[in-house]
Amino acid sequence: MTGPAAPKDDGRDESLAERMDRNWVELLQELRVLQTGVQILAGFLLTLPFQSRFETLDDYQIRLYLATVVVAALTTATILLPVSVHRRLFRQGLKETLVASADIIAKIALAGVALLSVGTTSLIFDVTIGRTAGVIAGVGLLAVLALLLVLVPARIRRQAREEDSP
Repeated sequence: MTGPAAPKDDGRDESLAERMDRNWVELLQELRVLQTGVQILAGFLLTLPFQSRFETLDDYQIRLYLATVVVAALTTATILLPVSVHRRLFRQGLKETLVASADIIAKIALAGVALLSVGTTSLIFDVTIGRTAGVIAGVGLLAVLALLLVLVPARIRRQAREEDSP
């Protein structure tokens, strides 16, 4: 890769093509992990309308449920996107472009999984304990996920840069 996203020399004896192949495989593995989580949450959501208690949901809960289902569907599509792009770009010498775009797509998929988790948690708390608990659980989880998915990696990157600077 070129530009600021290019990794520093990590001492590996590999060509650019080998590095891109390795990065591609690593990205696919990360997407597989994400896909499993999305499938579990989406499967859970898809069973809800068939439960007798579903009919007791109020308008807010139904809207939250439907929004969460849409997020699950869009996140699933996002996770599948790198495979589709790979099929379209296969053997066209665009591996570097493929890896760079898949990196962005994986970050978007992470955001989708975070929103899916927040929506599902909020809905469960809302239905079982009440609206206030649902909002608190959703906002609380959103804060924790922002910390874990955005702030912790940024802190680690900053520390690594400080250690590398003379």
